[in-house]
Amino acid sequence: MTLAPEGLTATARPPMAEWAVPNRWSSLVFGAKVVVYRGQRLVADLISGPRRLAKTASAGFQVTLGECHTPLWSDGRPAEHAYQFGKVQNLRRAAAALDSLLVPAGAVFSFWKQIGRASRRRGYVTGRMLQQGCLVPATGGGLCQLSNAIYEAALQAGCEIVERHAHSRRVAGSAAALGRDATVAWNYVDLRFRPRNALRIEARLTRDDLVIRFSGQQGVALSLPRSDAEAAAPQPLARSCGACGEVSCFRHEHNAGHAVATGRTAYLVDENWPEFQDYVAHHHRPEDVLGQPIDGARWRLPRYDWRAGGFDRSGAASIQSLRRMIAIRRAPTQGPARRNAELAAAERIAASLARLLIPDVTRVCVAQSLLPSLWRAGHLGGREVTALMTRLPMGELQARLDKAFAAHPDRATLGDFRAPTELVEAEAEALAYAARIVTPHRDIARAFPDKAVVVEWKPPAGRHAARNGKPRRIAFPGPTIARKGAYELREAARLLELEIVLLGGELEGPDFWRGIAVRKPDAGTDWLAEVAAVVQPALVEERPRHLLAALAAGVPVIATPACGLAAEDGVTLVPPDDPTTLIDALRVIVD
Repeated sequence: MTLAPEGLTATARPPMAEWAVPNRWSSLVFGAKVVVYRGQRLVADLISGPRRLAKTASAGFQVTLGECHTPLWSDGRPAEHAYQFGKVQNLRRAAAALDSLLVPAGAVFSFWKQIGRASRRRGYVTGRMLQQGCLVPATGGGLCQLSNAIYEAALQAGCEIVERHAHSRRVAGSAAALGRDATVAWNYVDLRFRPRNALRIEARLTRDDLVIRFSGQQGVALSLPRSDAEAAAPQPLARSCGACGEVSCFRHEHNAGHAVATGRTAYLVDENWPEFQDYVAHHHRPEDVLGQPIDGARWRLPRYDWRAGGFDRSGAASIQSLRRMIAIRRAPTQGPARRNAELAAAERIAASLARLLIPDVTRVCVAQSLLPSLWRAGHLGGREVTALMTRLPMGELQARLDKAFAAHPDRATLGDFRAPTELVEAEAEALAYAARIVTPHRDIARAFPDKAVVVEWKPPAGRHAARNGKPRRIAFPGPTIARKGAYELREAARLLELEIVLLGGELEGPDFWRGIAVRKPDAGTDWLAEVAAVVQPALVEERPRHLLAALAAGVPVIATPACGLAAEDGVTLVPPDDPTTLIDALRVIVD
């Protein structure tokens, strides 16, 4: 970004004289001019400035009109690491403001109107900025990479360039070296364009690139109109305060030779699965960061008690998150109300933990529940992401339920909840972006054959159950609901005259098990010792903990692949929604 004073509609510059050492007086004069220019622009915009544009879904905007990819990490010198981290952080913030933006036909897009001032209060940090021919540290530094890319895409899309300014100096490797740059400086040096047809802006960060894409509703051939800057004489190179030898300059950075850290990992976790506990403990480094919903040790909640020892620091989402957890627990056991409470809590926790994603965090290991919100807010771009997955992607899960509901419209609970479309899409995009998927769940791992990291399930401490001679009694982890296989099990139990020990809630109505011998486990007794098998013919299952306990105790398990277990001794896998195969498998055990 450059702060050289500009006219309001300039498009190119004449060649500048060679660089001169700045001094405090010239900087004061420069600052005074900036104040005047900002005031002029403020008045002009109040009278007849462009309006702020809204965002829209991608539906209908499928034709690429312009596209620009530029590398995020353009300076590998150790002394510049901190400023590179800062630049990428600033690009995350600004790209999130532009992503999904709809620019109607004939409307004027204004860079600063959409992004707003790059202040620390709004999450912007220190990067490099071009000022008086020098690359100096400044809040919001690096945003010119975004304006350059937008300008390039606008040219390709055939947009009318309303306002554009070239840099006063070339930055090696940037678009300024090609004469296709567009500098910006709040608020008086802006980039503005007007499209002939409505277009949608996609602004994303991959791990290594900034990607700007303009999409339209009608096909328009990509074209590269000649800009005024291309005809101008090349500008001299800018100097960086981190490498400049002018030690007498008042801006000289005398500690520029000191290297800084090359990045660390933030572990943003949710429920304490023992499999993920081991994974995090094995991979974390002392400088890494642990963020958790609440301090499980403090509040005596083992479900959220992550062992944070050895981390640089730990962040929890405070007492407010505890209250959200209580609200979830007070919600209905199942159904839309509980699902909505869980989604709302996950979004708020993600927003709270996002504060740990400081600029030098280059890798994020994140719980699946937090993934969509962090992705939508733009926090994950430019970082390597590892997802700790506990369930199928929402799109796949809902597709399975839709298919089953179409086959069994009488089973109303199969259609009782669907997540918002934008959340489903955000999770799918984030999972596609993730470098690896970590899960013990085999069914989930099969959905990501190229990047799944399968960790082993951790069963509870094993003990062999002493059988009490009940060969026709089985346990159903439940709850009693269609997606957990209750209908198929009911049919099998009726035919084989089985007694069922119900371990979960009964959600299909009080008469669902009419005519079937059912019971709850007796308090203080070992329910595993009383059953011939544990059976879960589920359509979807996230936490097969009762099945793992059965295997640890040597009790046979009958389950579907959706339960996430590997085919091993003691496990019989049957297809979901297949009572006949389930009955055959049960006969082997109980007859």
